[in-house]
Amino acid sequence: MDTTTLRANLNRVQERVAAAAARAGRTADEVTLVAVTKTHPPEVIRALHACGVREIGENRVHEALEKQQALADLADVRWHMVGHVQRRKARHVVGRFALVHSVDSVRLARELDKRAGAAGVDRVDVLLEVNVSGEATKYGFPVTSPEDVGAFLEDVEAILNLPRVRVHGLMTMAPLVADPEEARPHFAALRRLRDRLAREFPQADWRQLSMGMSNDFEVAVEEGATLVRIGTAILGPRNP
Repeated sequence: MDTTTLRANLNRVQERVAAAAARAGRTADEVTLVAVTKTHPPEVIRALHACGVREIGENRVHEALEKQQALADLADVRWHMVGHVQRRKARHVVGRFALVHSVDSVRLARELDKRAGAAGVDRVDVLLEVNVSGEATKYGFPVTSPEDVGAFLEDVEAILNLPRVRVHGLMTMAPLVADPEEARPHFAALRRLRDRLAREFPQADWRQLSMGMSNDFEVAVEEGATLVRIGTAILGPRNP
């Protein structure tokens, strides 16, 4: 993709974010755009950087590490891990990402805490991934019933007691639907859950809601998203 097209796509997405925020009585600067570059080469990230993008999201740990090495001169890039993290790869995540969006179990949180201690890393900033849709194919803490909520609250308490893991909010992936409005109830459910957590665990930072992708980010912004993860709307289809 040439730089002109890339910049035009980026501007269009930013305008749509701003319009969605305005509809909800918010401002555009309340929403951080994370450009998701899965399968795209380092040169694309360098072009995004030239367009002013500093927040880069990756889905796969080793792909991200290769790109970080290739782009080591871009010291102001903030890397986000937005994909599923296997516990055996936790050691590769610690100290290399500004924010891990996808902590989906107490076991993973404990592994990140353990690896941070071993590496001398003071803190790992994370979001807790929640499955509010009930889809079996989605990762995340399942929260679709009162019983689920009770179990989740216990898990949250356990994670908040870890000395090196810092929770900053929640993340979810809504079902892929033709009409973005169908995703709205899932985004609203995540916001309500975040608000409950903020009341029950005021010692933690619950400001961040990572929700919304290329097909539904405007609805997510209207429902309170502070981080939107956009790939296709900026970069076009992923490479095979």
